[in-house]
Amino acid sequence: MLRLPACPEGPRYRKSAMTDKIPADTAPARLHQLLQKQTLPIPLPEAWRFFSSPLNLNLITPPDMRFRILTPFSAEDRIYPGLIIRYTVSPLWLVPLRWQTLISEVEEPFFFVDEQQVGPFRYWRHEHRFEAVGNHTEMTDRVQWSLYGGAVGRIINQYIVEPRIRQIFDFRRQKLQTLFSHS
Repeated sequence: MLRLPACPEGPRYRKSAMTDKIPADTAPARLHQLLQKQTLPIPLPEAWRFFSSPLNLNLITPPDMRFRILTPFSAEDRIYPGLIIRYTVSPLWLVPLRWQTLISEVEEPFFFVDEQQVGPFRYWRHEHRFEAVGNHTEMTDRVQWSLYGGAVGRIINQYIVEPRIRQIFDFRRQKLQTLFSHS
C-alpha cells in the first residue's frame, strides 16, 4: 500500500476569499476545478440525509476504484465539522492509495466541505452544495485540486487526472439519477 504524506500546514498557506487553504505558491493557473450541477428528484431533507452519511460514498463511487472506508461508521452516523474519514481507493491502474479527508465545514442542510489531509494531491477541496428547488434538490459539486510535479504534474493532470475525475463524477451523476429516479 502506497502511503503519501499529509498536505503541509503553516506559513506556505494563505486563506482565500473562500477560506480555502491553498498553497501560497500554487498559482490560480495551477489550481484545477470541476463544477457540476445536478437536480435530484428528492426534497432537500432527503438529499441531506443521503449525502451526510459517510457510508453512502460507497454507493456513488465507481466499482473499479475499489473504494473502502477504513473509519468505522454506523448507518446512523452523520458528518460534522472535524470528522476525519480514512479510506483506501484505487483511482488509477488498481494501485491502492490511502486517503484521508477532513470534513472542514458543515451547514446543515445546505453544504459541507471535505478536504484531503493525506492522499495523492497537493491540494484537494470538494464543496457540496444543496438548494431546494420546489420539491427537488439542486446539488452543486465544486472540486478544486492541484498536483505535485510542476510542469510534469500539469501534463499528468491534463491527460490522466482530470479525465479520471470527470469520469468519476459522470458515474456519480448517473448513479444518483438511478438511485433517486424512483423516489
